[in-house]
Amino acid sequence: MIYFERKTHQLPNKMELTDEQLIAECRQNNQQAWEELVRRYRRLIYAIPRRAGFDEDISADVFQQVFALLIQNIDRIKQPSQIQAWLVTTARRETIRLINNRKNSQKMVDSDDENEEFLAQIPDKNLLADEVLLKLEAQNQVRNAIESIDEKCRKLIEMLFYRQNPPPYSEIAENLGISEGSIGPTRARCLEKVLKKINH
Repeated sequence: MIYFERKTHQLPNKMELTDEQLIAECRQNNQQAWEELVRRYRRLIYAIPRRAGFDEDISADVFQQVFALLIQNIDRIKQPSQIQAWLVTTARRETIRLINNRKNSQKMVDSDDENEEFLAQIPDKNLLADEVLLKLEAQNQVRNAIESIDEKCRKLIEMLFYRQNPPPYSEIAENLGISEGSIGPTRARCLEKVLKKINH
């Protein structure tokens, strides 16, 4: 867990802050801004080592290292609006470093060829036009949106779309305390909430 010994003052609506504004707040040692930056990009950063084949523990180490480097370099970031690119590039470099030391690690779960092929698709530059990065970013936005909706909708979406074998409607209905016939309409309303969050 990353801890920040930073002063705190109330942020404006954090969901409306641009990355550039958020970095400006971080440079003012605002703890809430750091927490929001971590929340905004944690899934995207975790996804890079995870997709490269590392387990959750090693991916957490990459995440910690990326944000430790950000803390050290926060005042040197020349383009705060491109902080996502900086974070992705840093996570990529840390992941490649681990792959280069993979003989000392027993926690890889995919083949080396697949790991290197995935990472080769992530550009080491300050642009995010690459298809893989766009896909990771989209996944990150969706997960953040799902986390921000009400618990009933979140559970329904996770049961329907995030399990390899979704449970039968009878089990979903019992778990959520609703009738089977209302699952379809409820699902539609919940997905609409997610879309609104994404497009907000």
